[in-house]
Amino acid sequence: MSDSIKHECGIALIRLLKPLDYYKEKYGTAFYGVNKMYLMMEKQHNRGQDGAGFASIKLDTQPGERYISRVRSIAQQPIQDIFAQINSRINQEFRDHPEYADDVTLQKKNIPYIGELLL
Repeated sequence: MSDSIKHECGIALIRLLKPLDYYKEKYGTAFYGVNKMYLMMEKQHNRGQDGAGFASIKLDTQPGERYISRVRSIAQQPIQDIFAQINSRINQEFRDHPEYADDVTLQKKNIPYIGELLL
């Protein structure tokens, strides 16, 4: 990633305007934003890209709580690598804490990458 940024660079931003409970009820998952971000990043996929990154910001958190999560990759397939890392981390949280499965509030508070602003 030593070359200057040219037209190959793409940015995707998603701002969920409704509470995560809405997406859980309507689409069956609070990970609606993460899923949409994957689709957007795949559509912008450039064969010459050097890497990719993903950031999630949680809004309306309590002071002292973690509100930002990020992951970057310069692997051969960076988008797939990023979302493999994200899914691995989320699945690990569900294995360690099965009580998170149906509680969106606990998911937002304790699981990384679930946020209202995704970049």
